[in-house]
Amino acid sequence: MSGYHRKLLRVDLSSREVRTQDLSPELTDAYMGGAGVAAKLLYDETSPDTEPLSPENLFIAMTGPFTGTKVPSSGRHHIAGRSPQTGIFGEANVGGSWGVMLKKSGYDGVVVTGKADKPVYLAISDDKVEIRDAGEIWGQDAEESAKWLKSKTSPKAAAAVIGQAGERLAPIAGVPHIGTLTRAAARTGLGAVMGSKNLKALVAVGQGPVPVADPEGLDKSVKELLKHITTATETFGQYGTGGGVENYEKAGNFPLKNWKQGRWDGVSKINGVVLHDTVLTGRKGCWRCPIACGRHIKINEGPYAGLEGAGPEYETMGTMGGECLVDDLEAICKANDLCNRYGLDTISTGATIAFAMEAFEKGLITTEDTGGVELTWGNGQALVAMVEKMGKREGIGELMSRGSRAMAEALGHNASEFAVHVKGLEPSAHDPRRFFSQALSYGTAARGACHNASWSHPYELALTMPEIGITEPQNAYQVEGKAAFTATLQNLMCVQDCAVLCRFTQIGKAVTVNNVVEWMSLVTGKDWDVESLMKVGERVFTIKRLFNTRLGISRKDDFLPPRFMTLNREGEDLTNQLPPMGRLLSDYYKHRGWSEEGIPTPQTLSELGIA
Repeated sequence: MSGYHRKLLRVDLSSREVRTQDLSPELTDAYMGGAGVAAKLLYDETSPDTEPLSPENLFIAMTGPFTGTKVPSSGRHHIAGRSPQTGIFGEANVGGSWGVMLKKSGYDGVVVTGKADKPVYLAISDDKVEIRDAGEIWGQDAEESAKWLKSKTSPKAAAAVIGQAGERLAPIAGVPHIGTLTRAAARTGLGAVMGSKNLKALVAVGQGPVPVADPEGLDKSVKELLKHITTATETFGQYGTGGGVENYEKAGNFPLKNWKQGRWDGVSKINGVVLHDTVLTGRKGCWRCPIACGRHIKINEGPYAGLEGAGPEYETMGTMGGECLVDDLEAICKANDLCNRYGLDTISTGATIAFAMEAFEKGLITTEDTGGVELTWGNGQALVAMVEKMGKREGIGELMSRGSRAMAEALGHNASEFAVHVKGLEPSAHDPRRFFSQALSYGTAARGACHNASWSHPYELALTMPEIGITEPQNAYQVEGKAAFTATLQNLMCVQDCAVLCRFTQIGKAVTVNNVVEWMSLVTGKDWDVESLMKVGERVFTIKRLFNTRLGISRKDDFLPPRFMTLNREGEDLTNQLPPMGRLLSDYYKHRGWSEEGIPTPQTLSELGIA
C-alpha cells in the first residue's frame, strides 16, 4: 500500500527529543491523512485541560496521500492545534510547496510539542532533522526570515515561518508558507501556537520519491484530465480568486460595511480584473497546479511604490475592501503584504478592523484610542495603519489582534451585537443570508464561521456532483433538504482536506468525486469507492465535533451572530431572507445522527467506528 511513507516526525522542543512514529494502516484507512489524521491525533493526545498556548498543545502539520504525487493541484497540507483565537478546534489548509518538501524528505507529517528555551527552527532534509537556533531572525518578518532560512538550508527549501504577530502570541496570527510562492495557513491563530513554543519556523527540503502504488496508471489518468482542468478553470486562473468580486456582489454574496450594506459601487475598483490590468506582474501556482491562481504584483507609483510580492485574494478584497468600504486597491495590496509579513490572518484582520470602524462610528472608541487614526469607513490609510498596529500589537492593535469577539467583550456596551463571528472566528467573505447552506455550515463547522467547511455556494449557484446525489443546483432559500445537502458537501470537503486536494479543482466540474476515487485507488493500491470515501469524510467531520463538544460546544454555540439573524441588508434588488437557524439545526442534527443539542449519539459513533 503506497501514498504514505508510514512515518510521523515527533519533536518535543522542551527535551529537544526528535523521533519517528509509525503511521499505521489502521489510522489511514479510517482517517486517510491530512485533516483527518491531524484531527484524530489532536483528539487523542489533548484534553479539555490542554490550553492553546501551553507546551502540551500540539502543533500538527500533515500531508495526505496525494501530496507530492502527480495528482493535479495536490500541493497542499493541513495544520491543526487547539486554537488560541477560539479556544476550540483549530485548523488551516494551505498550498505552495512546503508539504511536498516534507513528503519528499520521507515524512507524512510533523507533530510538535513542548517549548524551546530560546527561539529555534526545525530543519528537515531527506531524513535529517535538526533543531537549530533562530535567535538571529526572532523579531523579523516572515518574508525576511524565509530568505535567511533558505540561505542556511537550501534555495529550494520551503519555510512555514511566523512573523512578529506569532512571536507576540496574537490570537489571530497565522503561519505564512514561503517557498516557490507565498501562501498562508492563516485561520484560527496557529501562528501563536508556534510562537508559544519559541518555534520560529519549520523548514523542509527533500528530493526523495513519493511512493505511488500504480505510477503508470496515475500518469495516464492525470494526462487524460489535465487539458480539461486547464480549460474549465482558464478564466479563474487568469483573474484569480478576486475575479469573482463583482459577480458575488451582484448575487448578494459580498460583505459590505461590517455586513450591513448590500450594494456598493466600489467593487468596480477592487476586483481581480482591475488587479490584472494594473499591478499584476505574473501568475504563480502551487505544486503541480495547472490553474495558477496565485497573484504576483508590483506597485510602481504612489504611497506604496516599491511594494512587490503576493497579491490579495478574494477573501482579502472582501474583508479589507468590502467590509471596510475601502475602494483603494493599492491600499488593500499594502495591507495584504503587511499581513503576510507580520503573519496575520487577512480575514480576521480585515473583519476586526471593520468592527472597529463601526465602534468608532458609534463612539465606543475615539482617536485617543486609535493613536490619532481616523478610523472611518473607506479610509485606506487607516486600514494600513491598523494592520501595522495589530502586527506589532501596539496600542489598540494589541486588543484588535485578539479578534472581534475579544474586542467586543473588552469594549462592552452593545458591541457584541455588531461583532460578527461564530465561536470566535470571523466569517469569510460569503453572506449566509444569501445561501442557507452557508448559514448552516458557518454554524456547524468545527473551527467557526468557515465557508471552506462545505464550499456550498458554488453548488447552490451552478455546480452538480451526481455521484454524491447533487444532481442540480438548489434553491438557496429552501429549507427542506438543506441539511442533507450541507452535510454531504461538508463530508466531501473533509475528503479533499484528507487527500489533500484543492477546492478549485471542482470549478467547471473539472475534477469529480469519481476522479478522486480513481486517484486514491491508484496512489494507495487500495480499492476505494464513493461510499468508502464519503464515510471517511463523515468520520473526520464527526471527530472534530467531538473535540469541541467535550469543551462544552453544543446547539447554543451553533447559532449565527445577531447581525445575520436580525438585520436585512441595505440595498436595492436584494432578496433578504434571514436564515431560520432553529429549524435548520434541528434538521441537520437529525441527519447527522446527533442529539437535539448537537452531540453525536453513541449509535452514530459506533456506526462510524469512533471509540
